[in-house]
Amino acid sequence: KILSAVEKLAKSMDTTILIDGESGTGKEMIAKFIHQNSPRANGPFIQINVSAIPRELAESELFGHKKGSFTGAVESRKGYFEIADHSTLFLDEIGELPLTTQVKLLRAIETNEFMKLGAETVSKVDVRIIAATNKDLQKEVDSRRFREDLYFRLKAVSLTIPPLRKRKSDIEELAKHFIKSYCENNRLTVP
Repeated sequence: KILSAVEKLAKSMDTTILIDGESGTGKEMIAKFIHQNSPRANGPFIQINVSAIPRELAESELFGHKKGSFTGAVESRKGYFEIADHSTLFLDEIGELPLTTQVKLLRAIETNEFMKLGAETVSKVDVRIIAATNKDLQKEVDSRRFREDLYFRLKAVSLTIPPLRKRKSDIEELAKHFIKSYCENNRLTVP
């Protein structure tokens, strides 16, 4: 059912998608599949693990900055939104994004515009957002750790990927895939 839905979603250029599920369920693979089968496939698949970005640098990483906009900004830098223009931006672990940056992300999704740190002009982009989380974002909203308006904007389409223990029929295919991959990487004959 999920793969059937994903094939249809891939054809759409602009639909924002929220993928949730436990760690290791294949959220990133689903996001890549959507990108590779979309009209944006010629552009890069830009993937960011939000939890790996230091909180104080989140806005700069996503939207870029101008030289001198903060201590240590010795040169201007593009953010991931600008790098992903006309392509797909995958925001993994979106539940870790600081509240202050969530406001700016919401605006960027709604208007396709953002301002770099230290900039005086607005930048316009055409980016498809796919976000993923292993957190219950509704609980995060209820606890006021995640903006409700951003949550609803992200989940224009929502996919829940069940854990492998609930889709045991996939185990054989996954085992074959990993054996083949291992053999190819080590120049061995696939058994």
